[in-house]
Amino acid sequence: MMNTPFQTPRDLLRYAVSRFNGANLFFGHGSAEAFDEAVYLILHTLKLPLDRLDPFLDARLLPDEVSQVLAVIERRAVDRVPAAYITNEAWLGTYPFYVDERVLVPRSFIAELIPQFFSPWVQDPDAVQNVLELCTGSGCLAIMLADAFGNSVVDAVDISTDALAVAAINIGKYDLAGRVNPIASDLYDNVPAKKYDLIVTNPPYVNSASMGKLPPEYLVEPQIALAGGEDGMDLVREIIAGAAGRLTPDGILIVEIGNEYDYAEAAFGHLGLTWLTTSTGDDAVFLLRADQLQ
Repeated sequence: MMNTPFQTPRDLLRYAVSRFNGANLFFGHGSAEAFDEAVYLILHTLKLPLDRLDPFLDARLLPDEVSQVLAVIERRAVDRVPAAYITNEAWLGTYPFYVDERVLVPRSFIAELIPQFFSPWVQDPDAVQNVLELCTGSGCLAIMLADAFGNSVVDAVDISTDALAVAAINIGKYDLAGRVNPIASDLYDNVPAKKYDLIVTNPPYVNSASMGKLPPEYLVEPQIALAGGEDGMDLVREIIAGAAGRLTPDGILIVEIGNEYDYAEAAFGHLGLTWLTTSTGDDAVFLLRADQLQ
């Protein structure tokens, strides 16, 4: 006999949604709401296909399976740990990546633009040979860039050797050793002396005031990967200042700044930023051409 009221995924799903809503959890790491997150965590824990809930909703679970799922629900609800750290998995578009507490949970609007090859700004994707991705974290964007631009080598830079250890796991997972090179460097300091067709970055850009209001889920992430100084633009300034000397004559710089549009325009508007359209609107990712940086 099972000494628990929970016998099926349906039972656990109802309970998880109630627990997550009751705990006022923040959903900014992939799931949009408590239901989506509960479905993902339950299916992942039970090692079931992530895209097929219905056939399993009323399947009877073993006691230890129920216990495993309940432990995951409690960790998410009580410890406020992002789901990706519980499952060691995060998705960007159609790409799954390994993640743990050494890296920011991947989330980037640039990821939406890579499958389109940054069209129309990149004329010939096959001609892109050298790509630099600054602040790579788990290596997710570098891997997507290498996959999209098939003739390129991507140098993936981070100041955190912990983050680069996670990036190395993902580079191996996608069999991209030699095409994606993890480099320990404070931005450009240790980067090879060559010109890049593309420089792409999703750097720390959260301004000081916003850092003080982050939900608990963000506070368990590496804070070095979030904090961008008083106006959030500290690293962006260095990235833009160094880009001119690193880009090919027709190269481009692509920078994600999240919710910091106003600060970005105040700091760099005089350069003539081109704002790219993503699912969040026209105010999260900007582009600069090499000639604009001279």
